[in-house]
Amino acid sequence: VQLQASGGGLVQAGGSLRLSCAASGCTFRSSTMGWFRQAPGKEREFVGRISWNGITDYSDSVKGRFTVSRDNAKNTGYLQMNSLKPEDTAVYFCAVRAIGSYNSPSSYASWGQGTLVTVSS
Repeated sequence: VQLQASGGGLVQAGGSLRLSCAASGCTFRSSTMGWFRQAPGKEREFVGRISWNGITDYSDSVKGRFTVSRDNAKNTGYLQMNSLKPEDTAVYFCAVRAIGSYNSPSSYASWGQGTLVTVSS
């Protein structure tokens, strides 16, 4: 599976952004898609995930503000980010899970190139 993330940019605190992740390959529709982020000098961290049948989970830091969704007909996943905070500033990655815990980067075999989100205060 090849992934292409897009939609990042500069936004003021309290604003919203919607990231997209376009996938190619036949396994996307049957796989869990995850979103991760990595801030400068920090490790990559789990943001949220959606299973092939729509089950979602989120990290505590984004719960209630971010929403993961997918459109299997379009082979595309989304991350809607509302009430953004400066601490949400990071490069955001989408990924497709291979095996293992949904919140561990090592469980994901296919990664997009990342899209930068910058939240100004």
